[in-house]
Amino acid sequence: MATTGNKNINAKLVLLGDVGAGKSSLVLRFVKGQFVEFQESTIGAAFFSQTLAVNDATVKFEIWDTAGQERYHSLAPMYYRGAAAAIIVYDISNQASFERAKKWVQELQAQGNPNMVMALAGNKADLLDARKVTAEASSSFYVIEAQVYAQEYGLFFIETSAKTATNVNDIFYEIAKRLPLVQPAPNPSGMVLMDRPTERTASASCCS
Repeated sequence: MATTGNKNINAKLVLLGDVGAGKSSLVLRFVKGQFVEFQESTIGAAFFSQTLAVNDATVKFEIWDTAGQERYHSLAPMYYRGAAAAIIVYDISNQASFERAKKWVQELQAQGNPNMVMALAGNKADLLDARKVTAEASSSFYVIEAQVYAQEYGLFFIETSAKTATNVNDIFYEIAKRLPLVQPAPNPSGMVLMDRPTERTASASCCS
């Protein structure tokens, strides 16, 4: 059910994907409008926040950019637990990163929030000449493969480039537009937190 009226939504969003897929570059481009050619690998996780106005809602993303190295994998549940949304990132020039992205999707669907909004981002779309495909497939088939996979698993798919800023804002806006459609049941872990005037709540529960 879509929300109506003015609402403030705090939404935890996590980025997952193989090392070098460009997760940090996507976040940096989205939050600060910057691109660093040689981005250092994230250690553990990095936190960012950014606010968007979408329809009648103001969405504040609390973004956790997780490390892609395997040695940090055991920490991932701490970041995606209770998340309202996830972006699973792979590098279009690295077939192995696409296979790794599929494993993240499986893990999230098995252990993550069942109502999580999930996006599959084929990053580094500027590297068209380096796109990795099988010998019998064309580059367009590779895109179709990702689209079919995303559709099969209930994700939305988009190719991005942090370097050129292609579709970077779009993927976050699309997530923000889908968030108000999710109405979670009361849950201590809180998938989407709706800001309410605490003073009014306090006065209502107290004497008038």
